[in-house]
Amino acid sequence: MQALLDVILPVFLVIGFGYLAVWRGWFSPAGVDGLMRFTQNFAIPCLLFTAIARLDLGQSFDWRLLISFYAGALSGFLLGLFGARFLFGRDWEYAVVIGFCCLFSNSVLLGLALTERAYGTDALQANYAIIALHSPFCYGVGISVMEIVRARGQAGFAIAGRVLKAMFSNALILGIGAGFVVNFSGLPLPGILDDALDMMVRAALPAAIFGMGGVLASYRAEGDMRIVLFICLIALAVHPAITRGLGLALSLPVEATRSAVLTAAMAPGVNAYIFASIYGRAQRVAATAVLVATSLTILTAWMWLTILP
Repeated sequence: MQALLDVILPVFLVIGFGYLAVWRGWFSPAGVDGLMRFTQNFAIPCLLFTAIARLDLGQSFDWRLLISFYAGALSGFLLGLFGARFLFGRDWEYAVVIGFCCLFSNSVLLGLALTERAYGTDALQANYAIIALHSPFCYGVGISVMEIVRARGQAGFAIAGRVLKAMFSNALILGIGAGFVVNFSGLPLPGILDDALDMMVRAALPAAIFGMGGVLASYRAEGDMRIVLFICLIALAVHPAITRGLGLALSLPVEATRSAVLTAAMAPGVNAYIFASIYGRAQRVAATAVLVATSLTILTAWMWLTILP
């Protein structure tokens, strides 16, 4: 109960404030759009840039951590893809979107906020290692499979071009890439720039999770609820369970295991709906899955925090 009160509910209260502000008309949808643009394109890229630039790459990028998390993520994608196709009888393009919803956990807005509150700032080293590869991996898998499906296996080099274009037009990936450049080069940042970046970083997560609540207020619970609950099951239970099992099998240290499992246990991010909108398939189900799974994360995150040492 203490984890629910001290770790989870404060984060979801901020999300709830954002939801309430938009629902009651105290904060306009245009304001939310501006806030999310600020956080997604500026504040969070600054957060990721500074985190990667200061990261001890030798200690943070443990192969056991990455295999545990991303094997679980890929398993979730395949379960969502083939489940939508063969259990629910959807076409392949629709099924790829469902797979992407099961693949793309909300590693930044929810994962960072809950891990920091649960285990402290030092625990975020493993989170940043996961996040550094998260968008490239997820978009790489999702776009590649979708383009192969749409081209009936004959897309050739056009697939690689579309994947790279989508990845390197993403501000989060650009921030991560710039952080790696600074880290590898060993060049110190000027003190004035470092202080300015820290100011941006302090604004990133509170503004982003408030804005996330406003975004969720624009979604409506509609679409096939069977598929929505199927997505929730994979995203909130199967992915973290696989990550937990692999972490134990590979003797992953406790600190890294906690970060990996808690990140895996997060609801699908808003990127799931964005991906569905790009391809014009399963938007209602994707939006509803983000809304429902985010609400259920209050309980499922509590469960995982109770299980983890």
